Amino acid sequence: MKAEVDVQLATDAAHVPPSDRIRDWAIAALEQRNEAELTVRIVDEIEGRSLNERYRDQDCATNVLAFPCDLPEGMPAGQLGDLLGDVVICAPVVAREARDQGKAADAHWAHLVVHGVLHLIGYDHQEPDQAARMEARERVVLAGLGFPDPYENDGET
Repeated sequence: MKAEVDVQLATDAAHVPPSDRIRDWAIAALEQRNEAELTVRIVDEIEGRSLNERYRDQDCATNVLAFPCDLPEGMPAGQLGDLLGDVVICAPVVAREARDQGKAADAHWAHLVVHGVLHLIGYDHQEPDQAARMEARERVVLAGLGFPDPYENDGET
């Protein structure tokens, strides 16, 4: 089985990359996991804000959220198969950040898709060593896709 990435467009925002490009970026981040299923959902600020408030107690839209699939209590192991979870990207926030940070829109989109997928497969950036590991992996994946280092001239993670 090949990795399956469902791309859902839940916004009419302009400048969203084509689904096949989003799918390619997500698959590149999977670290050769051929048996994987995930969803990348592209949302507007209303949905992005609602999700961020509900799951992170932050009353604002954010660029990317990752929801790893957890096995519900009582469900036998293996029932979820290869389902990794969902990545939610807020299109207007991505557009605004790319513009404000002087980044090419596709490069920023690719970075956030890769970032979200890496969260689904266990990467994190809460601690400095975790952040260094995650950023190093992002750089490798993005370079393989032909994009520049997303952290060059940028102190943010």
